[in-house]
Formats: sequence, structure tokens, C-alpha cells
Amino acid sequence: MKSILLREIKSFFGSPVGYLVIAIFLLLNGLFVWVFEGDYNILNSGFADMSPFFTIAPWILIFLIPAVTMRSFSDEKKQGTLELLLTKPLSLWQIVSGKFFGAMLLIVIAIVPTFIYVYVISNLGMPAGNIDMGSTMGSYFGLLFLIAAYSAIGIFTSTLSENQVVAFILAVFGCFVFYFAFEAASTLSPDFENIIAAVGMDSHFKSMSRGVIDTRDVLYFVSIAVGFLALTVYKLKSLKGNG
Repeated sequence: MKSILLREIKSFFGSPVGYLVIAIFLLLNGLFVWVFEGDYNILNSGFADMSPFFTIAPWILIFLIPAVTMRSFSDEKKQGTLELLLTKPLSLWQIVSGKFFGAMLLIVIAIVPTFIYVYVISNLGMPAGNIDMGSTMGSYFGLLFLIAAYSAIGIFTSTLSENQVVAFILAVFGCFVFYFAFEAASTLSPDFENIIAAVGMDSHFKSMSRGVIDTRDVLYFVSIAVGFLALTVYKLKSLKGNG
């Protein structure tokens, strides 16, 4: 698994992809959180907290993570190197995990510089240091699990087509459905609102953002990630069998 992970990281930073992903994430968040007028502008909110960032970040990641994962297996299929990859002395789980953690690591690297937001907002508080660190750290923790779930969905969809654009669109659609669609659908059925909302990522991410880490939320995100990685392994088995 380590060899695949290192290969992925070298691939990301051996081309403009890795640098572009980090730059785009930081630029978009920076513009929405600090520059553009609107609901996501921290300076206009009147509160010294990171809520605007944690509201906009999942939406940016819905597009950014599929852009990272779309090449994971689709490019291997297009270049004809998938068969060679599958013959390596590694289990399918090790191959999939290596690509999964490689994609995750790149996004985490993009997230790390945003810790400076916490420092700046803390100093802007009245008095200085007046920021809810429990909620902030809980939100970062939730964002990490959200990244894992998005990455797993993206890795799976990359096995469905050798066309990276198709893999990207499928991943965006999958992430959107799990993050927002269930939450939206829950409002249509008041009797089952909580049950339907609980199927989506949004309610679990918001729960973590309150600063209280519930094992149910952790298990939810882990189940989504492991489930889609298992589907990826199953898909690769079928491709290996057909090959």
C-alpha cells in the first residue's frame, strides 16, 4: 500500500495537479470567507467563529475531490496500465487503499493552511482569543471524515469509466446526493424527516461541528468510506476476471 500511496503523491506533485488543487481550494475559500460580500464573509458576520468556512468548504470539496480522484483508475484503464497494476504483488485492498489515502493526503495538505484562519479570527474576537475552539476542532474533525467519504466515492466512480470527465461527473453527482439530496428530501416528508436526513452526510457533519464527537457520526462516515472502497475492490475483481 505504501508504494501505491507514494506513487500517487509523486504523481500529484510531479505535475501541476497537486499544486493547482491546493491553490484553488485556498483561493476559493479565501475569496468567499474574506473578500466577497455575502453570507460566507467572516468579517461581515459579526461573530468570531469559523462557521462560514465550514459551510462553504464541503461544497467546494464536492467539485475539488472528484477532480483529484477522477484519474485514479480511469487513467490506468485508458493508458492500459491497469492490468499491470493488478499483477503487482499487492492485494486489491492495498491498491485501493493506497490510492484512497493518496487522494486524502493531498486534500488534507490543502486544508492545513486554513488553520491560520483560526489564529486570525481568534485575534479579531472581543476580547482576543474569544473563539469556540471545541466547535472549531469538531468541525475540522468532521471535515476530515467528509473528505474520506468524498474520496471513497470518487475512487469508486473512477473505476466505472476510462473517461476522466465521466468519472468526475459521476463523483460530483454521488457526493452531492449523499451530502445534500437526502437533507433536501427530508423536508418533503415531515413524518420521516429525521430518518431520511440521517442517511445524508450533512446532518452528521453538522453534528460534529457542534464540538461533540458522537460515535454514530464517526461510524456513519467510516461506513460510507469503507462501503465505497469495498465496491471499488469488487469492481476491480470483475475487471481482473474479465481481463
